[in-house]
Amino acid sequence: MSNVEQQIDISPRWLLDLNRSLAVRSQFAISGNIRDVFPVQGDEGVTFNPIIPTLWESLSRRGYDCLLIYDRIDGMRVYPPGRTSVASRLKGLNLAAGSTAEVSLEKLANHLREFIQSSDLAAAFVVDYASRLVGRPQELDPNELSFFRACEKFSHTVQPLRPISTDDAPPFNPIIWLLNNASDLPSWYVIGNETLRTLILGYPDRQQREFVASLLTSRFPNSGCLSDFERRKYAGQFALLTEGLTLRSLMAIAELSRDQKISLEHVGDAVRCYKVGVSDNPWGQAYLRQSIADGSDQISERVKGQSKAIQKSLDILMRSVMGLSGAHTSSVGGRPRGVLFFAGPTGVGKTELAKSITELLFGDEQAYHRFDMSEFSAEHSEARLIGAPPGYIGHDAGGELVNAVRQSPFCVLLFDEIEKAHPRILDKFLQILEDGRLTDGTGDTVFFSEAIIIFTSNLGIYTENTQGIRELNVSPEDPYEEVSEKVKEEIEYYFRFVLQRPELLNRIGDNIVIFDFIRRIVAEEIFLKMTNNVLKRVNEQHGINLSVSEEAYGQLMGLCLSDLSHGGRGIGNLLESYFINPLSRALFYQNYSEGSVVEISGFIDRKDAIELLFR
Repeated sequence: MSNVEQQIDISPRWLLDLNRSLAVRSQFAISGNIRDVFPVQGDEGVTFNPIIPTLWESLSRRGYDCLLIYDRIDGMRVYPPGRTSVASRLKGLNLAAGSTAEVSLEKLANHLREFIQSSDLAAAFVVDYASRLVGRPQELDPNELSFFRACEKFSHTVQPLRPISTDDAPPFNPIIWLLNNASDLPSWYVIGNETLRTLILGYPDRQQREFVASLLTSRFPNSGCLSDFERRKYAGQFALLTEGLTLRSLMAIAELSRDQKISLEHVGDAVRCYKVGVSDNPWGQAYLRQSIADGSDQISERVKGQSKAIQKSLDILMRSVMGLSGAHTSSVGGRPRGVLFFAGPTGVGKTELAKSITELLFGDEQAYHRFDMSEFSAEHSEARLIGAPPGYIGHDAGGELVNAVRQSPFCVLLFDEIEKAHPRILDKFLQILEDGRLTDGTGDTVFFSEAIIIFTSNLGIYTENTQGIRELNVSPEDPYEEVSEKVKEEIEYYFRFVLQRPELLNRIGDNIVIFDFIRRIVAEEIFLKMTNNVLKRVNEQHGINLSVSEEAYGQLMGLCLSDLSHGGRGIGNLLESYFINPLSRALFYQNYSEGSVVEISGFIDRKDAIELLFR
């Protein structure tokens, strides 16, 4: 046995709990991760077995003769099959000839009665797929109610078996229910029933995964060329990257690596291939590193006056590409590649920066998935994100968020105005930001480990005074450092005391990027860019060489920059009112021919409309 096997008790904890409880409990409800495989130490080493063989391996050592198994598909059967002659001591079950037909609940109750009263056979009666035994466990029909009443009486009236050969002889013929969830049995049947022990099987912890990973390293291509130290190192990485996965998934990843020729040194690619279906890692490509290295100038062309926000965003992207997001924690494997929280005044470039980042990473600014969180202000709108549960309308369509990540796991997810979402929906982000995973309405798991997540918010710009009146918390006259400090304070106050979700703020961490107000010099740059875009569009659409005189340009700038409180979007709105609308009207009524050279020399305010002067 290897050193790893000597140091770790490979017996599943739930199995140890079951063995300890056999002397005093006659029924067991086992739920949770029951369809996983479990390590079993045999004469030829460690094997990984499903739950039925694992149960038998343990109970046979206690002197049990066999397992009797029932499910609604295969009916009654004996495990292991070679013990049928032993099980035939129960005459009423007619097991010698075999039975594969589904039986009614009334007949099943009779079988259980004969089973627990038998003193000639030491066995465990396993009701497999017990979650499918009845339709609604909390709303039983008369036959179902009668069945569970009988089972409840059996649990209290069962007598211990006679000792058979050793002091460790089987004390009871137990009934074992295998369930998806503990709630799949009627609550009145479970709660307060001291004869029934509930065991919930969790996902394997890191120590268990490291043990299994060490056994699976030999299945990876070229693992024989590595030293023992290297194999242990990569086994540790394997265990770290598979947090929240089953042992069956670890075995599947090892088989996938062998099929796809993924070596142990690249175990991260094997895990990624299993989780998201893609083995290639775009985050490690040279072109992406170059794009981010050159990104400052490219983004600054689109997002004006936000050099500090741009630099901090690029730093977080560099951290993502280098695989160091969350590197200070012990569970980094599944977290999203990067998390950004854009906060600041309206119209200063938060959404534009998100588009720029998307274009930088994927070459197309439309490659991001945007969710306007004002549409998710109601509690029931959660179903739109993750999908409705089975039985509800639209459950087969899935959720918008989980569908987007399944289709393109390498993506940017933009959650606009996050503070407008219902608190219950915000709770979903706790799991996404911490573990990089989310369970949808149908129970399937979606992984966010390759996504960049961006939140935007206007928190901190306004606050409420003691009279509950909304007023400005920061103004364009405040220096950036003061704006940043005040906005962060308000964000922290909101999450801690208003939303009462400090844990969500903790998961966002220092990834809060504060945007500055649009200052006058930056506003002039934005105004110039927008005006040139209009002139260029007129030329492209109508072939007219349009220009603006210096005097008219100054006049128009004064009008459009009169109020900077709404940022670049406000400048655009004023430009639309004072320039684009009267220009459209003039071009509509004055039939300029293609190739015409036209200059705007001034503006006239007619009170009801702005009129342009041409020459």
